[in-house]
Amino acid sequence: MPIYEYVCDACGQHAEIMQKIGEVATECPACHKPALKKRISAPGFQLKGSGWYATDFRDKGKPKGDDKAKDEAAAPAAACAGGGCGCH
Repeated sequence: MPIYEYVCDACGQHAEIMQKIGEVATECPACHKPALKKRISAPGFQLKGSGWYATDFRDKGKPKGDDKAKDEAAAPAAACAGGGCGCH
């Protein structure tokens, strides 16, 4: 569940509340008045590394060079089938 930041308009108290996305907190945990307003804050996660690529989610049981070998084998056959290789 995400953690949302709130501030109370009545007493100025800041609160961090863990709740479901559809829920809305209204009562201040300090003064118990219905004066909470949701604050916009920075997310609490960081993306580190060089990025995400299709190769990051490759099937673990398959050797890394399998897809490349298939692509290279298919390329000459495709060129030859169309008559672009010069052998026809």
